[in-house]
Order: sequence, then C-alpha cells, then structure tokens
Amino acid sequence: MSPTGPLTDDGLVQLLTPTGERVTHPELEVWAADLTPERLRAMYRDMVLTRRFDTEATSLQRQGELALYAQCLGQEAAQIGSGHALAPQDHVFPSYREHGVAQVRGLEMTDLLRLFRGVDHGGWDPADHNFHLFTLVIGSHTLHATGYAMGVQRDGLVGTGDPSRDTAVVTYFGDGATAQGDVSESLVFAAVNQAPVVLFCQNNQWAISEPTTKQARVPLADRAPGFGIPSVRVDGNDVVATYAVTRQALERARSGGGPTFVEAFTYRMGAHTTSDDPTRYRSREQEEHWRRRDPIDRLRRYLEATGELPEVFQAELAGEADAFGEHIRTTVRSMGRPSSQSMFEHVYATSHSVVDAERAWFGEYEQSYVQHDGAEAGGHR
Repeated sequence: MSPTGPLTDDGLVQLLTPTGERVTHPELEVWAADLTPERLRAMYRDMVLTRRFDTEATSLQRQGELALYAQCLGQEAAQIGSGHALAPQDHVFPSYREHGVAQVRGLEMTDLLRLFRGVDHGGWDPADHNFHLFTLVIGSHTLHATGYAMGVQRDGLVGTGDPSRDTAVVTYFGDGATAQGDVSESLVFAAVNQAPVVLFCQNNQWAISEPTTKQARVPLADRAPGFGIPSVRVDGNDVVATYAVTRQALERARSGGGPTFVEAFTYRMGAHTTSDDPTRYRSREQEEHWRRRDPIDRLRRYLEATGELPEVFQAELAGEADAFGEHIRTTVRSMGRPSSQSMFEHVYATSHSVVDAERAWFGEYEQSYVQHDGAEAGGHR
C-alpha cells in the first residue's frame, strides 16, 4: 500500500510541512479532498482540547488527585487525524494513551480518568461510542481487535457496498508494543483471515526509556509485509496526512481488502507516565527539535496562512478550553471513594464462583476490623 509519491527524507508520507505549508501527494489527494476549512478547524479544536485535557490531568496527578497519568502530548495529530477518518460504525481498540481518539469519538473525557484515579476498573459501555476500554497490558488488545474484526467479517458487515454498514476496526499501540508476541500473533491472524483491521502504530520513538533504534533494525512498518500485510509510514505530526492515510486504510478494510499496518512517526513530548523522568534518558536538544515540530502549531500555521482561523474562532475556543479545564478539575475532585466491594463487580458478565468466594471472604475480613475497633472503643468507655 505504501504510496509511491513524494516522501520526506525519512520516507514518510507528508501533506503538511512543519512550517504549515501544504504539499501534494498524487495518490492521497483524493483521501484528503473532503477536508474543508470547517473540518480542519474541527480537527484543530479537538487537538487543542485534547492537550488541555492532558495539561489538567497531569496537574491533577501532581496534586495527588490521580494515582498515575499517561500523556499523549505531541501525538495529537496522529490521534485526531486518524480518529476523524473513522465512520460511526467503526470500532476502536485503544491502549492507554488514546485520549485524542476518545475526544473525537465523543466520550465524556473525565470517564477516562476514573481508571487513573482508581475509583473503578476504568470501564464504560463501549457500544455508546464504539470505543473499547483502555488496555494497560501492552499489546494484548491488538488480538482483541483482530478477533473482533474477524467477527465483523463473519457477520457480513464487510464488502457489502453499503457505506452505512461496512465496518472496520482500528487498534492503537506504540513502538514498544511491536516487541510483544501478541502484536505478531495479531499480524498473523489478521493476514491469513484478511481481517478488516487497521493496525495503527504510534511510533513515538520511546518505549519508556528505550529508543526505537534499540528495538528494531528496520522501520517498524517494514515488518508487516513479511506477514502479507501492506504498510505505510506517515508523518504522525501531520494531521492531514494521517487523516488521508488512515481513511484509505479503513476504506480498504471495509470493502474487504484486508488489514493495513500504519506507522505514524511522531514524538512523545512528555513523560511516559507521570512516574517517569525523561530527562534521565534524552537530551534537551532532542526535545527542542521536536517542539519545533509541534503538531498543533503546524495546523495553526496552515490555517492562519490560508485565512481560515478567524480571531473570533480562536477566542471562542480559548473560552471553551477554560470551561473544559474547570469541568475536568471539578468532576475528578468530586469522584467519591468507591466501596471496597466494588472491586469484585463487573469482573465477569455472570456470577463466578471464585469471585463470589473472594467477595465473601473479603467482606468478613473487613467486618472483623469493624468489630475489633468497636470492641476497643467499648473497652475504653
């Protein structure tokens, strides 16, 4: 699938340069043709609000309101561009950093933070937005996505020619996950079954502190053809190119053409999580190099240069972002402490004898402390 048109020196598909200049790619222009100024402003809005979400969540963790948080700082274009390429019926299997995709899919964003606050298992009804639960186990969800795509295929929802029915699946994972066996197994099953799945690798160049250069000798996208899956490398800081590439891959999946591996080459501008210190393993010079390639700045420069980012829009967006930040802070701080018994809920869809036994034991264990404290209090009286 790799386009043969103009590429960057790194072999990446690019439609918007770091300075905000629009470049053409003959094979992909058709897939970006519907990006009107209104849609580009919608993308810009989603990117700005996603970054505000990141900023607020990071601050809340530093204040002790969240136990942990994983930023998507710097990866907004990869997530927003690919998210906007999705059809309503398409299904998303994220890892734990796809806040931008969640924003595009219309989730109540504070629901994502329930997991990081530890008030529940981090669940919501995936059917509401066709957005599956966050997955903390690296790479395992790629198998879930491939299996789901095979189910969609067997349900006759692929290649019907009806754009409102034909369905694709996309799964997001990082460069570090490509070293997991689960991802390789996903590639095997996706290939041999021609599953309608897009395997979207956000190569942010760091698997915690391990650079991609120590994980692979070749570009990550080069692995997929060995399994019989076409692949493409795209500038992951270019929201326009990411949209076009993903839209093409999704349409291929929906029409029965099988899977595609997309490597979105981007950069994790923040820490791996709030428990990580990236200054211990990367230089300020490298970070500054990528800050100059900020994906939000790139789209803003383009919209400003074309006169499609009016001041009134920017003012309204700034106000919306401030209100969004207040909503995040207020909602998170109002999340009550769950009962300890809630940890046993929603583990299985139906009653499970082992879970029931553990719940009963833990209830007795907790009650023993209540009785002990009450007896001590009575003795003091």
